[in-house]
Amino acid sequence: MPGIDDLIPDAAQIRKEAAIKDAEKADEYVRLATVVEAEKRALIERLSKPSGKSEEEKVKLASTIIQRAVRNGLTEVLVYRFPNSLCTDKGRAINQMEKGWETTLTGVPKEIFQLWTDYLKPRGYRIAYQIIDFPGGIPGDIGVTIAWDE
Repeated sequence: MPGIDDLIPDAAQIRKEAAIKDAEKADEYVRLATVVEAEKRALIERLSKPSGKSEEEKVKLASTIIQRAVRNGLTEVLVYRFPNSLCTDKGRAINQMEKGWETTLTGVPKEIFQLWTDYLKPRGYRIAYQIIDFPGGIPGDIGVTIAWDE
């Protein structure tokens, strides 16, 4: 029959084991946070460069998105959401609605604006870039909306 020391280890031993478990959890958290941060940086890096899509592919994609929204009875659609770090000023000009804000765009968000300028604006579509969330009270992600109502 096991003795009391085998059944109930002393508190110092339990604290030591708990500390080891906590350290292992903290190490795993740091490892996962590092992986997530690296993935986020890679995504932002990819989005900050041209998409590589042809003009025809971009027009077809825009058409598909707009037609789906129309079939669902909408008069506008959020076509893209991106981190403010894809603006040269972290979205400040967009947030302040400054003249020339579009010059702060890079990568895919800039391509969307150009697509609108070249193909959608002449056909009566409107575009809006606006901050759509404010984590901790500071500007966060930016949404791009295309609208076709009067």
